[in-house]
Amino acid sequence: METDSEPYVRLASLRQLHQAMADMNKARSLADTLQAVADGVVRALGYELACVNLVGPDGDLVVAAFAGNQAAEALITGRSGSRASWDRRLNMGEQWGDLIFIPHTEGWVLDDDDVPQWYTDGPAPRFEDEWHPSDRLFAPMYAPGPQGGGSSGELIGVLSVDRPRNGRRPGAWGREALQMYAFQAAIAISNARLRSNMQRALVRLERDQQALRASEESFRQAFEYAPSGMAIAEMGGDQHGRILRTNDALCRLLGRRASAMRRYAFSDLVHPEDIGTLLRTSAEGGRAELRLGRRDGTYVWVSLRNSVVADAADGPRFLLTHVEDIEERKRRELQLAHRASHDSLTGLPNSAELRSRLAARLCQRPQSSHAAVADAMDAAYGHSAVFDSGGHTFDFSAAPEPYGAFDHHVHAVAPADGRDDGTKGLAVLFCDLDGFKSINDRFGHNAGDAVLIEVARRLSGGVRDGDTVARLGGDEFVILANGLGRADAEDLAVRLRNEIIQPIRAEGRAVRVGASFGIGWAHCGMTADEVLKSADERMYVEKRSRPKQHRRAG
Repeated sequence: METDSEPYVRLASLRQLHQAMADMNKARSLADTLQAVADGVVRALGYELACVNLVGPDGDLVVAAFAGNQAAEALITGRSGSRASWDRRLNMGEQWGDLIFIPHTEGWVLDDDDVPQWYTDGPAPRFEDEWHPSDRLFAPMYAPGPQGGGSSGELIGVLSVDRPRNGRRPGAWGREALQMYAFQAAIAISNARLRSNMQRALVRLERDQQALRASEESFRQAFEYAPSGMAIAEMGGDQHGRILRTNDALCRLLGRRASAMRRYAFSDLVHPEDIGTLLRTSAEGGRAELRLGRRDGTYVWVSLRNSVVADAADGPRFLLTHVEDIEERKRRELQLAHRASHDSLTGLPNSAELRSRLAARLCQRPQSSHAAVADAMDAAYGHSAVFDSGGHTFDFSAAPEPYGAFDHHVHAVAPADGRDDGTKGLAVLFCDLDGFKSINDRFGHNAGDAVLIEVARRLSGGVRDGDTVARLGGDEFVILANGLGRADAEDLAVRLRNEIIQPIRAEGRAVRVGASFGIGWAHCGMTADEVLKSADERMYVEKRSRPKQHRRAG
């Protein structure tokens, strides 16, 4: 375009400019667009060198494309200049519309700043509008503004040009062409950036979708093929807890088909005694050990753990429930607990369990105070305290403190000494076998063990459901029988003694033992040890009162 001057512009020059603009708009990538912008300056606008300085994320301008000189391109491409140095350049020199021209008479002050630049050699100008090697011409590129104006948007880069082919500073047409080209270049670069960002977003979206599909497949496989039970249930609303999906392991554990499981909520399957436990754990992080019902009507102990999953960011939430079979562990725990509280030979409650059951029935309020409380009730309310059918439960539900504090406890009381006054109490029968040591000495411990096992069986069969038969150790047994009067307790002791003295098969022979019973009474204000000691003493009194030859049956 060096021979073109207004108003005469060759049609070929316009075609070159049009082709340059078309090339930069059809580039396939941002890098290609930037290079097309630089190449178009050299090919269509009549400059030997062109550089595209692009604003980076940090605000500095990096040399993103260069055209016209391979050596200069290798030297400065990729290097950055600070935004402050560029702002200084764009605010000095001569304003040619949107272009900035810094003549060599002023540009020397820029020689030492940090903007990457090249230096060209040439003779000093011979006339006024001749281009000097140190002249600088910049065409700022602005992102299209709201109204489409050239400089109303944000600065996205600067075109640097040098060495016009005609050796002259550009005239009005050249300036207008460069300014128009920079405006179109800004549009092309903005579009290329948008396409690049969209392509990256699409790549990320596809990658995220692939990861999501992989995650969903991984979850599906982990869910379906987990060795322990898994279920997804609704969370919240009227259908809270309704089972939506189960894996094979849970179906096998409960003996139910997956289609049938979807008809239930966990509350439909849990043991009635464990429903409260389930309700307390129906939340995120909830854990519980409870029993779930099988199809055959039996129950299995499971460890149930909940976590919350969401279908989408703001979508419905579900309970993911992990169900682990702990039936074997629970069985071992129950066995261990039974062994700790029961005699290993006879299976009866042991001494510790006996004392625990006895202590649970006794409070620290002495029996003598019960009558005083009743008198206080009579004085306060005009009537005596109400007793149950056994004659020993105070009804203090309407009483003020301190009497109301005892309204939930059934006090244990003892019948009067020496007579049966109709009072029903907690009888404690202490049983000691007579003649047992001689069986051990004559026939061995196996025979002795067989005798103890049979005695335990006979004692257990001779009492009511709810009564306790315990073995203290050796040949001593204790029976706790509630709601008995004195005559009832004595009749029970006679019946049990008659059961015990019957012949017992031990090691292939028939042996017989006798039994001595002492009857004590438990009442509130006593400790368990005091109750047992009282019954033990009465047993020895009874044992000494009988002739030695009558202490065992034979």
